[in-house]
Amino acid sequence: MLRLQLTPYSENPTWHWSGTCYSTLDRRSTVEPFDHPMVEHLAATDGHRTLLVVRERVADRPACDPGVRALTPAGYDRALDAVAGWPTDFVLVEAEPGLPVRVTAGPARTTPLYLAADDTTLVGSWDMADLRDHATGINPKEAARLLIYRPRYSSETLYRGVHRLTERAVAHFGGSLWITYPEPALHRLPRELVPDVDVLGAFIATMDTAMDRRPWVEDTTLFHLTGGFDSGTVATRAAERHPGRFPTAALLIGGPGREQQIRRRAEMRSRVPFAEPDLVVDAMRHLPLSPDCPWVNGLVVDPTEEPLHRPFAEMARKVAAGGARTVVTGLGGDEMVALTQEEEPHKGLGEITDAHLLPWIGPRVPGLLEFADDGIAPPALINSMTLLTLETTAPLLLRHGLWPMHPFADPDMVALGEQLPFAWRELKQLQRRRLATLGMGEDVVHPVERESFAEVIEASLTTYAPKLFARMLAEGSPLFEEGLVDPDGLRTGIDRLVPGRYVEERDAKILEVLSLHLSATAFLH
Repeated sequence: MLRLQLTPYSENPTWHWSGTCYSTLDRRSTVEPFDHPMVEHLAATDGHRTLLVVRERVADRPACDPGVRALTPAGYDRALDAVAGWPTDFVLVEAEPGLPVRVTAGPARTTPLYLAADDTTLVGSWDMADLRDHATGINPKEAARLLIYRPRYSSETLYRGVHRLTERAVAHFGGSLWITYPEPALHRLPRELVPDVDVLGAFIATMDTAMDRRPWVEDTTLFHLTGGFDSGTVATRAAERHPGRFPTAALLIGGPGREQQIRRRAEMRSRVPFAEPDLVVDAMRHLPLSPDCPWVNGLVVDPTEEPLHRPFAEMARKVAAGGARTVVTGLGGDEMVALTQEEEPHKGLGEITDAHLLPWIGPRVPGLLEFADDGIAPPALINSMTLLTLETTAPLLLRHGLWPMHPFADPDMVALGEQLPFAWRELKQLQRRRLATLGMGEDVVHPVERESFAEVIEASLTTYAPKLFARMLAEGSPLFEEGLVDPDGLRTGIDRLVPGRYVEERDAKILEVLSLHLSATAFLH
């Protein structure tokens, strides 16, 4: 939601608003907010201290005057307290002569903030590509996590020298950068319901509150309607409240679930009135790794961004071209009703149990994974996997001028989900029953076919990946140099990427190798 450059101990620490950014008189420090109707920014000073805030707007109040306002010391303290309690996404910058600068992220993150520093200046951006000159190589521990699909929410990124500002964390910079984590957030436990309680009514009311925090009811709002339970629940509720107002968009999958997805989306759009257009992009026609994929063309793409970058970028382009400015999704729905380890014991995400499934794993990876949980952020109000998913989605949308909105990731929605009994969370009964009350049929409420991007990944890997891997083996890779990927084991995996031999469970994860290789090669050169 912003780009920044902060040089503490400036001789001219007075800040002003230029119309596009905040800056000190000597221009050694700047804060550039993301320009969007859903974002506002403000600044205040008591003549000594200065605060600058870039934040997601809340409903029923006009956007702030961006000018730097003068406050008394007591008024400044009150303003600082008010910022800390803001209910939507925000970033706070604090500057004071003679002291390090401080950058704080809010708890309801929608967009990422990556940071890097040299001896004099702290730089930051929502787009990791802006920081490529500060990267000093691959971070082996983070790469090992990603290679086995064990992501962790922490201040670390794939690159040494580039850091993530996690929720509620504070970055301090006075010539060197250090990041302090907050106290763990408290969470609720499932509860026994009182007789005759209206769970669906509470769900709808909480969903309405989560959405209505922001001024989203505009003709420039579009809903990402995949046909699944989560996006379907959010979008149909919005259309029920505001008939005929909102268009929709989706990526069309391949495989057995394709026709079912088409039918489910059609039923959702017919049961409650949406607006036109319905923008559908066929992911099978815009495959990742195809010749026009940004990765393949050497463009600098954050490796944590959407792994199916090519089709999602095409959808974002069409959505923006159609006039949308805000995109509402169902992201976070899985985690909102997730079962606990006690309710459904399962292996930890990314556990290596069968070496033959990942033959390309390099010799350093097992040792690095012994420390995979070191330095991770404490529990957040919102599930860490949700936060990583939102971070994956945001940069691609922001590049197209689109602001993301995720009602299921609202803290109140998360709190409701945590308290629901097992029977309401198992197999997404909450979302299923909500859709059933709208008269949705069996196709929507109890779909038979799996709907996923498995066939898109298979087509990408069997069609385009072998040549890209051949070039990787011939030209080398940072992953080889760091001992993270074993070339001989990689050849074993590549040999299976042919139609007829490809097995999803065994072979799909090799996409991460190519994703990291292409991203790192572009980022570090």
